[in-house]
Amino acid sequence: MLENKRYYASVFFAHQAAEKALKALYIHLKRESPPRTHNLLDLLTGLGVTDEELIDAAIDLTPEYVVARYPDAANGVPALLYNEKIAEDHLRKAEKILSFCKKNLGEDE
Repeated sequence: MLENKRYYASVFFAHQAAEKALKALYIHLKRESPPRTHNLLDLLTGLGVTDEELIDAAIDLTPEYVVARYPDAANGVPALLYNEKIAEDHLRKAEKILSFCKKNLGEDE
């Protein structure tokens, strides 16, 4: 999506990737279903994560589940609210969360 300049979609899918990775880690570590939430901060907190960089990434990515998709939440057309710089920033934040999850799932980077 980033390469195709669909920045709003890139941001949305960055959130989705982080969410799914955190939920996989939650299942792996706790051996139970994760909370039914799109809030990445809640998922990190539920895992006992206190790393500031991961928490900051979760705080920045969490609203994008709604804002990148819905004009009412975005107060405008989501596609017009994002640019390459914003999309790249969100992608980097999602990659930090994915890297953390992979490491804790025992997967190679």
